[in-house]
Amino acid sequence: MTRAVLAVAYGGAEVLEVSEVEVPEPGPGQVLVDVRAAAYNPADWKLYGGLWGTDPAALPRRVGMECAGVVAAVGEGSRFAVGDEVVVYPANGAFAEQVLAKETALQPKPAGLAWEQAAGLLLAGVTAWHALEAVGLGAERPESGADGDTPRLLVHGGAGAVGSLVVQLALGRGVQVVASCGASNEEYLRSLGAEPVRYGEGLTERVRSLGAVDAAIDTVGTEEAIESSVELVADRERVATIANFGLGAERGVKLLGGGPGADPGTELRRAARGPLLELAAAGRLSVRIAQRFPLEQVREAHELIRSGHAGGKVILEPQS
Repeated sequence: MTRAVLAVAYGGAEVLEVSEVEVPEPGPGQVLVDVRAAAYNPADWKLYGGLWGTDPAALPRRVGMECAGVVAAVGEGSRFAVGDEVVVYPANGAFAEQVLAKETALQPKPAGLAWEQAAGLLLAGVTAWHALEAVGLGAERPESGADGDTPRLLVHGGAGAVGSLVVQLALGRGVQVVASCGASNEEYLRSLGAEPVRYGEGLTERVRSLGAVDAAIDTVGTEEAIESSVELVADRERVATIANFGLGAERGVKLLGGGPGADPGTELRRAARGPLLELAAAGRLSVRIAQRFPLEQVREAHELIRSGHAGGKVILEPQS
């Protein structure tokens, strides 16, 4: 038996319980992992919150989509060994002391990369990687700017989990970055190397005053983000959203992720996991950590992430 977070109904923090669950032996193609850190993502609360359906047959359901830990047992013929440090994404039920995962979901954790950094990197990281590829700022050869010089990217929500990784990846590829944010995140974005610009009324004019932008990525889903992007970037093939599929479709921009009509980028995202971990291990990518919670405080963790003001990744530490 092991302890795991279960959603026993659809709703908010009140539906989450820490319960004892069976730990099956790993079969072929499976690995059992002792979880050291698991990252809380908006997708987690949207799933048990009923935003993506309320099938009663799916209850109770385990929670958590990404984690990092140590291999405890392996199925026959595994390429992993007991004691290996690994990152698991996508995971099924990562908010637990142990998680059974498909071997294909595992990546070796680079030595020296902190557990919480490894646990919180991949879900947001592969999304950021996909977004940059979609707007022509891929790892191999970012498209040049309109004047033939260094391209400039506008990132809406540059201090968020996905946005901050878009910023860091783009800067690492030699792209100039303008990133929208609130007042409290201006210094953080400057520390990354981006030019912060305050969101809100007049955003388009403030961005334009800094110079032309060649591409835009919306990670927040507001009407302002979509409308300012299409006003500032002439080529809508170089505008993408991961968060507003309705208005994004109306404006003809690229839709990325799991929403209706969106490009899931499955293979591209899967292939990005290794390079992202390598960049993090080399100190070229970092995840801003807001707060850590023991498993027993999962409801408090839920409230923090739902507030929208966590200021970074929320981490659960089942072994604490």
